[in-house]
Amino acid sequence: LRIVILGLSITSSWGNGHATTYRGLVRELAARGHEVLFLERDVPWYAKHRDLPEAEWCRVRLYRDLAELRRGWAGEVAAADAVVLGSYVPEGVEVARWLLATAKGAKAFYDIDTPVTLEKLSRGDHEYIDPEAIAGFDLYLSFTGGPTLRRIERAYGVPRARALYCSVDADVYRPLDVPRRWAMGYLGTWSADRQPKVDALLVEPAKQLPEARFVVAGPQYPPDIAWPANVARVPHLAPPEHPAFYAAQGFTLNVTRAAMVEAGWSPSVRLFEAAACGTPIVSDRWAGLDEIFRPEEEILLADGPADVLAILAGTDEAGRARIGAAARARVLEAHTAQARAAELEAHLQRTEDRTRS
Repeated sequence: LRIVILGLSITSSWGNGHATTYRGLVRELAARGHEVLFLERDVPWYAKHRDLPEAEWCRVRLYRDLAELRRGWAGEVAAADAVVLGSYVPEGVEVARWLLATAKGAKAFYDIDTPVTLEKLSRGDHEYIDPEAIAGFDLYLSFTGGPTLRRIERAYGVPRARALYCSVDADVYRPLDVPRRWAMGYLGTWSADRQPKVDALLVEPAKQLPEARFVVAGPQYPPDIAWPANVARVPHLAPPEHPAFYAAQGFTLNVTRAAMVEAGWSPSVRLFEAAACGTPIVSDRWAGLDEIFRPEEEILLADGPADVLAILAGTDEAGRARIGAAARARVLEAHTAQARAAELEAHLQRTEDRTRS
């Protein structure tokens, strides 16, 4: 297939989880014989933090504005077998209208932020997509599965909504033999709705265990947060640094945004990355999580500081290794970039067949 993807970013992982998702997916699509063109809006905040300016497995092209996009890429969009628009693309509504009018093949919207998207739409916030545009797509690919898929079809008139969860590159994210530096860590961009759980499930345990070491990595945290002395801060970690970061933790924390908890069935890319590294995960609760990992066997759940303290005190090294290995086995079975590329290929081919029939 000739595939054009218009996404938030593939060149920079700074402050977003889109780039790592796109990188693994596109690389594996190329390995399956597909030709991919990735179009990305050139914006200053990603230009300053580009950790993959070029990719050998696809063409990456930057455009400065809508006029340049329309002028430079209409021919390739029209000739493609499938065109995929991602969530959070700048001026996404206008990009969607142009794409829907220009593309001749299968047209898909890839929502890497489904619960956030639906919440914004419910408030009439059409920052990057609107109901009219959604109805024009042949396929809605969603980071959220479960009942949300039928809700999207009913509410917005898209013919097919299918889950396409995030994934992990298991060749890159794997167990490493590095010194243990922290009892627990967390990797994630700051958000106001996640921070209370970070406070409850990492900061508060750190206060109660002053002799243990903890770490929080990720950008955009307000400078006025008073971190305990035993909580280290890492402002940004590029993807190549993630495996060693996870390997240096006894446990890693997974915290889910409020909209994703409400929707359920919304695993994050960090969840799969940590599991692929064999680091046991302590997670908050949400519907559908038990369909991704088996609680107490492949993942540990915590509702508050007492649960975290019990896990840290009550899980010996053998139990820690057993849980981490079981989670890694599950990821290798079902949540690699290879598996997700095969799913996307099947979705696009079925949609293309329907479009051309």
